[in-house]
Amino acid sequence: MKVQLFIPCFVDQLYPQTAFNMVKVLEKAGCRVHYNTNQTCCGQPAFNAGFWEDAKKVATKFVKDFEGPDFIIAPSASCVGFVRNYYNTLFEDSSMHTEIKEISKRIFEFTEFLTDILKIENYGAVLNGKATYHDSCAGLRECKIHDGPRKLLNKVKGLELIEMKETETCCGFGGSFAVKFEPISIAMVDQKVNHALDTGADYIISTDLSCLMHLDGYITKKMLPIKTMHIADVLASGWE
Repeated sequence: MKVQLFIPCFVDQLYPQTAFNMVKVLEKAGCRVHYNTNQTCCGQPAFNAGFWEDAKKVATKFVKDFEGPDFIIAPSASCVGFVRNYYNTLFEDSSMHTEIKEISKRIFEFTEFLTDILKIENYGAVLNGKATYHDSCAGLRECKIHDGPRKLLNKVKGLELIEMKETETCCGFGGSFAVKFEPISIAMVDQKVNHALDTGADYIISTDLSCLMHLDGYITKKMLPIKTMHIADVLASGWE
């Protein structure tokens, strides 16, 4: 099966290894992965900031970059949720209506593609330790992802998965929210990290690096004994 890879801006710039690990997992599952080097952004930052016309230009390029019948896979429920749920609003009454409807059916967050389309849960990963899973707002609410990542993590040899309290509560990032409402954002990330620490976990794992970046910033500043990992990095652990 051939798939198109979409790598969000911040993953490309800050966490490229996660993208490479996602490719490793997809190839192990038998996928032929194609990466269009012309790709840029899905348009979400501009849209959320109120610059809809700018977002529309970027989104139009996104649709063109990912033309064709192939599935589009991304390590970000935030970007996937934006394309699925907000492109219709952005292109309302547009001549691109058909393309928008079609692309929303082809784009998948990494873990939901593994569990819902490939229907493979065990990738032979090995990671010793305890972990707790963070439901990103975009993953849970926009992409309806809940059980899939947990099924994948429960198949990782050596990893004990422990649920934290209020796992469905936001970590406080929310893109520009963390900038505009910094004190509230800090209070929210403090609560999230402390719930994770209460489980005795060594790792906080999620589908979204935006959340993990926010959590890791707080953890690093406070020098706390817990690490963050994207699920693609977990699934690529323990094998070459």
